Amino acid sequence: MVTKTQILNALKKCYDPEIPINIVDLGLVYDVKVNKGNVKVEMGFTSMRCPMQSFIIEDVKKRISEIKGVKKVSVDMVPIQWSPERMSKQAKKKLGW
Repeated sequence: MVTKTQILNALKKCYDPEIPINIVDLGLVYDVKVNKGNVKVEMGFTSMRCPMQSFIIEDVKKRISEIKGVKKVSVDMVPIQWSPERMSKQAKKKLGW
């Protein structure tokens, strides 16, 4: 059985190439839903015009698909304005904030 924790751990291997912090700690992952091997990720970007969106989405799908038991992966973009407050304490510390 695939768990949300497994998904989040896989997503911690996904990085925005412009920022040396994974997308979970950056606060780009808003929600993860798992239902019988089907995974839905709701996420955003630091900017809606992020030039790396397609690269990051493909990396998300690839990393999740590698988890045993995953049947289908979908990624939905959430039009929520990202802000630095969404970052983890570790991410802020790494960036010197």
